[in-house]
Amino acid sequence: MSEVEHVYTGRELSWLEFNQRVLDEAVDPSVPLLEQVRFLAITASNLDEFFMVRVGSLLTAIRNGDTGLDLAGQTPMQQLAEVSDRVKKMVADQHAIYLQSIEPMLTDAGVRRRRADDLNQDQRDFVEAVFAEQLQAVLTPIAVDDPSRFPLLFGRTVNIAVQIETQDAEKPFRFAIIPFGKLGIRLITLPSDRQYEFIFTDDVVCMLADRFFPGERIVAAVPFRITRNADLTVSEEDGSDLLAEMEDIIDFRKESFCTCVEVSDLANSELIAFMKSLLRVGDRDVYIVAGPVGLSDIAQLADVSGFEQYRYPAWKPCPSPDVEPAESLFDTIRNKDLLLYHPYEAFDPVVRLVQEAADDRDVVAIKQTLYRTTRNSPIVQALMRAAENGKNVTVIVELKARFDEARNIEWARQLEYSGVQVIYGVRGLKTHAKSCIVVRREPQGFQRYLHFGTGNYNEISSRFYTDISYMTCNPELGNDAITWFNAVTGASQIQELAVLESAPIGLREKLLEMIAVETRRARNGDRGHMMIKLNSLADQMLIDALYEASQAGVEIQLNVRGICCLRPGVPGLSENITVISIIDRFLEHARIMYFYHGGDERVFISSADWMPRNLDRRVELLVPIQDKACKRRVIDIMKTCLKDNTRARRLTPDGSYRPPKSAVARPTRCQLEFQRRAREAADAAAARTQSTFTPVGPQDQSG
Repeated sequence: MSEVEHVYTGRELSWLEFNQRVLDEAVDPSVPLLEQVRFLAITASNLDEFFMVRVGSLLTAIRNGDTGLDLAGQTPMQQLAEVSDRVKKMVADQHAIYLQSIEPMLTDAGVRRRRADDLNQDQRDFVEAVFAEQLQAVLTPIAVDDPSRFPLLFGRTVNIAVQIETQDAEKPFRFAIIPFGKLGIRLITLPSDRQYEFIFTDDVVCMLADRFFPGERIVAAVPFRITRNADLTVSEEDGSDLLAEMEDIIDFRKESFCTCVEVSDLANSELIAFMKSLLRVGDRDVYIVAGPVGLSDIAQLADVSGFEQYRYPAWKPCPSPDVEPAESLFDTIRNKDLLLYHPYEAFDPVVRLVQEAADDRDVVAIKQTLYRTTRNSPIVQALMRAAENGKNVTVIVELKARFDEARNIEWARQLEYSGVQVIYGVRGLKTHAKSCIVVRREPQGFQRYLHFGTGNYNEISSRFYTDISYMTCNPELGNDAITWFNAVTGASQIQELAVLESAPIGLREKLLEMIAVETRRARNGDRGHMMIKLNSLADQMLIDALYEASQAGVEIQLNVRGICCLRPGVPGLSENITVISIIDRFLEHARIMYFYHGGDERVFISSADWMPRNLDRRVELLVPIQDKACKRRVIDIMKTCLKDNTRARRLTPDGSYRPPKSAVARPTRCQLEFQRRAREAADAAAARTQSTFTPVGPQDQSG
């Protein structure tokens, strides 16, 4: 191993180790059974995106002759070889877990998968009726005479490859494909006296494939599934219509080259050779799987009704004790800053802020960023209503948010139609910052009400992503937020900000400066301490700065959920750095930075991970938490996460992760602790409300 490899871990392998930690949850007996199913499905979905983006990027680099080295000193070809070996093992492990562990436990619990050869007569009659009435009418077999002229197959959808016997001695077989396309039915619920029985739709089609080819002998019919390259970027240099270009990118993805082909292990050598020719792939790209292709679809099983005992107890986010439902949010925020920790506390106040702003006659303007939203987003609806109510509404809609482009294009058009001024992101960058500014006319002048977040304006993901919302009308933050937003929308140079920092200008430099302060203090014999919570850490400049700080004696505690290219605990390099990764029920997503700063503690939240893409190619924000109570709470959140000894894995110097000890004297599971605190705080607030007499004035009476 070269010296550079001792210092850094490659990004791709680090991500795969993160996915392994998720996969470990699928075999953890302490995790409820249907949650194990969910974790297994998540790992399969994660791998889909990995093949689409990261493998696609490596293959593109190889095709373009790129021999540049990554952080660990490897060329794209070397990375791809290492990645392929690791993924082959992971895919084999996924299917072994499903067939040997999860499926037998599901059967014992009353959730049974039927194969074609073990259907009872009632079930077979039912399946044949479904096939005749639905599947045969929707699915269309396509003969493949010339692979170069074969119609397009969608990525991440199941297809059936069919081998048919002929009477031609020179060509004893012909081949056909039955594409599922946008069918959307992967599991068929069967009639049963048991609690729940099902069969995969592809098993049904394979069983009855001869119905598509009457009078011919089917030699084999097997499911397969492809993943296509999605690492396609829009050219923004010619000044053309960005919205139209993004629509082209969405179309290009449908026909880009294959990065992965999953094939059932029932396929014979002739079928595999046919598919390799049809899809123009080599042995490295073909994954022969035991069991169902497309394991991400088993996520449906995790939500089967009637099996609540095999899931985590239902969690409904608690109302914040600092938010009075009957009081205007403007009054609440004017009185004190609010800090919400989702999903323990509800996302409702964030939605309410925009909704109240849309209808408040004193609100004159709303400025908002949108990166990922929901299909029926109440925030977007409120923004449209605000514009229709005559308010000045400006929204930055990031069209380049990968895999959400189509939805964002749709929202952009609807917003424009409603009178919203829509900015389609920033040329050459992705706008990933999470910010909402409400400008309200008040007796003392214009007041700015702000929301900054670590997560998207997405009320659905807020229920299972851990994120921080910070709501304030702090004048310094307000002035900076307006300056920043106007610079982004006006494509102008951002003037010097008083307290905010923004990527790609200033954010990395600010972080390096804060790390350097701790380093200098430690060298002078003072205490140096940092606590950092991120999704990913891959920026070499920041990693090197952390190494230098460690060597100076700074205590560095990192909580990095996913990619971590830093190696902790290496003698002479990083012995003062510890790294944990927490994988639990909720997706750890908040980005928090704490610097001891000689006792004058500095705390920040951010939309940015410490990766080159965030710091160089995205518009991001670093937001200081200035309110003392909010600052204390964020510090407590960090410390509680770092105390987790139940779900936290510890990164070792060789790049592997050590699982938590099976038994500890005082077990701490931070997510359960945050749930307990949120519930107790909400109950206490409700009790105070019930014990308080509230007089009713004449204006409050009705009828």
